Amino acid sequence: MLNSGDYLIRSLVDEGLISAAQADQARRASSERGCALEEAVEALGMASPRDVGLVRATMLEVPFVDLANYDVDITNARLLPRSVAEKHRAFPLFVMGSTVTVGMVDPLNIKAIDQVRQLIKGEIEPVLCLPEALAALTAKAYSLGSDAGHRDDAPLTPAELTTGEEPIVAAVNQIIADAAAAGASDVHISPCEHELQLRFRIDGSLTARQGPPLSAHPGLVQRLKVMASLDLTQTRRPQDGKFRFTARGETLDVRLSTIPTVCGENIVMRLLRPHGQILDFTDLGMPEDVVKGVEEVIAHPHGMLLVTGPTGSGKTSTLYTAVKRLNAPQVSIVTIEDPVEIRMHGIRQVQANPEIGLTFAGALRSILRQDPDIILLGEVRDAETALISMQASLTGHFVLSTLHTNDAAGAVARLKDLGVPSFVITSALLGVVAQRLVRRVCRDCAAAHTPEEHVKKRFGVSGTDDAFMHGAGCARCGGSGYRGRIGLYEMLRMTPALAVEVERGATTAQIAAFAARSGARAMWEDGLRKARAGLTTLEEVAQAVAIVDTEAAPLRLNAA
Repeated sequence: MLNSGDYLIRSLVDEGLISAAQADQARRASSERGCALEEAVEALGMASPRDVGLVRATMLEVPFVDLANYDVDITNARLLPRSVAEKHRAFPLFVMGSTVTVGMVDPLNIKAIDQVRQLIKGEIEPVLCLPEALAALTAKAYSLGSDAGHRDDAPLTPAELTTGEEPIVAAVNQIIADAAAAGASDVHISPCEHELQLRFRIDGSLTARQGPPLSAHPGLVQRLKVMASLDLTQTRRPQDGKFRFTARGETLDVRLSTIPTVCGENIVMRLLRPHGQILDFTDLGMPEDVVKGVEEVIAHPHGMLLVTGPTGSGKTSTLYTAVKRLNAPQVSIVTIEDPVEIRMHGIRQVQANPEIGLTFAGALRSILRQDPDIILLGEVRDAETALISMQASLTGHFVLSTLHTNDAAGAVARLKDLGVPSFVITSALLGVVAQRLVRRVCRDCAAAHTPEEHVKKRFGVSGTDDAFMHGAGCARCGGSGYRGRIGLYEMLRMTPALAVEVERGATTAQIAAFAARSGARAMWEDGLRKARAGLTTLEEVAQAVAIVDTEAAPLRLNAA
């Protein structure tokens, strides 16, 4: 007599998802490992859990709900005690009038259905969900739902702030783990008058997420302060701290910032992946001409390369990509950063600490006595650092650093503002890369798109130009139409001819015009090419490079 596993295997073969030979292999594996047939099929990679789930749903004649495609209201957890949800592997997904759709791993478990129906006090519609997805939803809902609150009349005790079994601890862990899984760079926990707002910054944009109730806010703040070793009694002044967190096998360095507001302390966490993957220049989206220019610059034995752009524009990634190219046993590389965001084997990384006098300038002086060949300086932020770094690049060292300017040409004026003489700039500075990050069009929902007329007009794009793409919105991108980011770049090379112009006192606009006449491409041109290639949208490019003056003359591409 065939059991349910045999029926499932037969159905997978009938659907063409696995072959007869694979079915026999799965049966042997099931027998040897002592596991269910469907587990053997998934473990051997013969079929995806979703495919197995769809076949099971067809066999059981119940609907299949892929939780990855839905944003389930976690407050539904109040309808069912956690013990029952975990015992029967069931969770209330949707409430439509008097009917509640309940996700279950075994939707034919009559005993479980009866108990859930009695507790919900209404009609239920059982649907099949994947075990792992349902378990993750259950853990999240009961961590961030009403259980995450705490009695308002009693402060949290030290034991409750540090014990892993406490609801408030589970809520904090769930928030950070969810942010890490979503690829978020920042987490905002903001108390408002009637709710607690939870937002993740994903691909540069803040997106709202379901979070704990407002009553959980004091407990969340206290727990995070304990983790970051901050003063629990101080609630009226900003505090900064950091801690390390492990989520699903990934280690994160978390920088915590608190600031008092009229509704309570606002929390922002920056999630840093110290061992993140360092890509190549082309993987970052750098065009071939800029890649060639950067490679020629870093091949010099001494001099300076600057990367400019606003905070969060990917400057550190560009610098470390260059350092990865330069890193070798016969080369001494030292970095000074605040903070050290990426760990790399074979280089000496120094964490700046102004509180003890270890500033960029002070650390740079000490590093110069450490016999370095290459120095990565986190940022040129003051006159002293600018002068010392420039002098280092003139005395046999190669220096890489960042600067806050709007474009590559603006780096010269910024250095002059910091007191660096023109002749030092032209002698030390080899090149400047300016960059921005824009969101990538989601590949899963990409579709043809016609930008608005005023945007096309600003870029000088006519109605007969190549078609553009945008993301229509899907589950993979959370409905935003974007997933991931790509860089926009421009590069300024300090050629002998440009050096003459700089020493003559050329303005930023004149330097930019000179570079354009020499064939350098502007950042917006790189963005337009990427939009035409379907990698991003014209709207993203216009926002990134501040092209908003629709009355201005249309931009024109360089012939180069």
